[in-house]
Parts: sequence; C-alpha cells; structure tokens
Amino acid sequence: MGMIQEFKEFAVKGNAMDLAVGVIIGGAFGKIVESIVGDLIMPLVSRVVGKIDFSNLFVVLGDNPNNLLTLAELKKAGIPVFAYGSFLTIVVNFAILAFIIFMMVKQLNRLRTPEAPAADPAPAPTPEDIVLLREIRDSLKK
Repeated sequence: MGMIQEFKEFAVKGNAMDLAVGVIIGGAFGKIVESIVGDLIMPLVSRVVGKIDFSNLFVVLGDNPNNLLTLAELKKAGIPVFAYGSFLTIVVNFAILAFIIFMMVKQLNRLRTPEAPAADPAPAPTPEDIVLLREIRDSLKK
C-alpha cells in the first residue's frame, strides 16, 4: 500500500477529523475567552484594585537611560523587563478556560447514558472427572 493511500486512510478516520474540528473550535474559543478576560474581567478587577492597567505592570531589570515608560517602548528598546501584568492576564485566561472546559466535560459526562453493567457470566460447568471424584467422596462418607 502506498504512502498516499495510508495517509488518506489516516486523514479520513473519525478520530483525526474530530481532532481537527476540536483544534479549530478550540482556537476560536480561546479568542472568545481572551476577549472576556481582556475586555470584561480585567477592567472590573482593575477598577476594584484601583484603575490599574494589568497589561502594563512590569519591573525594569536593566538600565533605562531614556526613561521609557511603557512596556512596549521598553521591549522595543531591548531593555529587559519583568512583565508580571501580562502573566497575570494569561493566568486569568487559563483559569477561566480550564473552568469552562471542566463544566463542559461534566455536562457531557452527565448526558451520556450509563452502560448497563454486564451480567455475571454463568459459571463454567464442572469437569466430568471432578464430578466423579465428588460422587466417590460422597459415597465413601456414607
């Protein structure tokens, strides 16, 4: 069988197609969660904490001779920065995404019909020689 034929069989199998659809939907879903965090949640958190722009929280680790003030300017100038604000935003993104996926899996598991437990198999018939030995034992007890 040629390599092209093997690839075709692999590509059209259900699992490969399901995986491709999952990756595409996951990418789109990631953008939705990113927007929820960046546009809805982080502004509320910033308001409660004191109107802080989380994406612009950083500590300058190198020399800043031009006194640059924004993270973008510092990165463009090649000055090392510890950008913990971006990290906090990504952690919040991950937590929300993980929670949503957890809830989806929980609902899917609830919707699945539980399989009926398999009936216990009938005991295997006792071999004839064992039956004869038991009969001999019982007759000797009498």
